[in-house]
Amino acid sequence: MLDLTHTIAERYLRSFNYYFEIFKGLGGFISGTGRALGHEYALVSPSVWVHESAVVSPWAYLGENVIVGAGSVVRQGAFIRGNAVVGENCVVGNSSEIKNSVLFDGVQTPHFNYVGDSILGYKSHMGAGAVTSNVKSDKSPITAHICGVNVVTGLKKLGAVLGDYAEIGCNCVLNPAAVVGARSSVYPLSSVRGEVPPDSIYKSAQNIVKRT
Repeated sequence: MLDLTHTIAERYLRSFNYYFEIFKGLGGFISGTGRALGHEYALVSPSVWVHESAVVSPWAYLGENVIVGAGSVVRQGAFIRGNAVVGENCVVGNSSEIKNSVLFDGVQTPHFNYVGDSILGYKSHMGAGAVTSNVKSDKSPITAHICGVNVVTGLKKLGAVLGDYAEIGCNCVLNPAAVVGARSSVYPLSSVRGEVPPDSIYKSAQNIVKRT
């Protein structure tokens, strides 16, 4: 569901068996990778590297351990808290918040989005107001549903995974450990739990149809 050649974190991601294992060490990976980047990346503040072709609004916030790739745009009011890889040609927009996440190349989070402890695949798109919910209401550890098997993560914070080209409608909530398959679409105002198969259209939990 993810073409790992579309992220600077390819080798890091390949070193794990389960996707949720990447988050504990993500900050350290970014820090080490940033120090090895070429001259086309500027160190704009301690542990923040921005490509010379990226555009970052002076009213955006970039926390610790952040990489912003070539051609990406970080718009006014964006809040990248830290431990975030923003790939090439991405959009992090107005009032969008990114934390402890990997955005593959071409990802768009343009309007009022929250992305925490999540992986967003190549050219995936989150509609206005769509968010990842990364904590259960009772704060208990999160169980991930992977290929029909329940896997105990041991994590109290875990967001979503969007496959390549996934489309998330406006004002959707992706609940903890939600997985949306590649090339799948989710209707606006949906609350998504578990797995959405690839090449599907999610109309509701009871109405997931194959894309034709």
